[in-house]
Amino acid sequence: MVLFEDTSCTGDLLPFTAVRSVLDLRMGILTFREKWERLLGAGAFSVGPLSSGPALAANLLPTRALAVMIREETGRGTLTQASVDRLIVHGRLIRYPWHLFQYNGDALVEDVALVTAGRRSAPIPGSVRAIGPENIFIEEEARLSHCLLNASTGPIYIGRHAEIMEGALIRGPFACCEGATVKMGAKIYGATTLGPYCTAGGEIKNVVFLGYSNKSHDGYLGDAVIGEWCNLGAGTSASNVKNNAGDVQVFHPASGGYLNAGMKCGLLMGDYSRSAINTSFHTGTLTGISCNIFGDGVPPKYIPDFSWGQDGRVRYEWDKALRDIGNWKKMKGQPVREDEMKALKHIFDQTL
Repeated sequence: MVLFEDTSCTGDLLPFTAVRSVLDLRMGILTFREKWERLLGAGAFSVGPLSSGPALAANLLPTRALAVMIREETGRGTLTQASVDRLIVHGRLIRYPWHLFQYNGDALVEDVALVTAGRRSAPIPGSVRAIGPENIFIEEEARLSHCLLNASTGPIYIGRHAEIMEGALIRGPFACCEGATVKMGAKIYGATTLGPYCTAGGEIKNVVFLGYSNKSHDGYLGDAVIGEWCNLGAGTSASNVKNNAGDVQVFHPASGGYLNAGMKCGLLMGDYSRSAINTSFHTGTLTGISCNIFGDGVPPKYIPDFSWGQDGRVRYEWDKALRDIGNWKKMKGQPVREDEMKALKHIFDQTL
């Protein structure tokens, strides 16, 4: 079976598909690619364009039920394009960026069951107050102290080398992936995913952090998606509901227009972007790749790739942008890769 992604799929999921395949988007605990590898085996599918064989859209959220259907059809020798197309009826297409947080609760429940099947959690430390401990899974080498975990509202997963500091209040469903940190006194509501090596503080609700990003300080973030290598300065907050409780309109880069994202949508921040202290974002703000957001007043609802400031009128100089990305990556012990630099340069050149 082939997993395929076309330009309409990647365009609809910008800015998060600007620097990665759809299959490398994260929901729940795992990326789409990691989910399919666990469900079907790494050799059971290929990634490429539509071909003569059965092909499944890469933005179909993988589930155990879909994997069972695929295995049954394959075992009977009846896996055809028509049978694969019927799977969409039983699945969920993640078409727009806000779908990542809207359906993250379902993904968390699926992934916790998938990742922990047949395994035993590490003990819950004695200083931790746990509600619904049977729904809490802690990997070895995770560190937790004097926090409250409420898994009565959904499962809680704490990954290897993750840390939950004292005073943190967490309600499931929630995943703190490998190496991620929840700061002292943080208040986190489900359905939230802290991707690998993220740092979270303040008040957070229904947010997907793809990985390596920081919201370390006070400020509110809800119904949002934050790409990799982002940083939200102290006091940064983002509205997720309009004052009139009307539907939120979000900029759609592929068409240049606005689309309805429903009643709740906060910040959608592309990879490598950063906000200064006390930045306040409008409901449904979308930022591009590698934006350095600072200045007086409230930023506009759309901030293009490689913006310097907040109004999108000044471009980040390439050498400075690359230098600053390198500095932030260095803080987590990682260099700027050659393929990463080429992808960023391609995006930069397109914004000229």
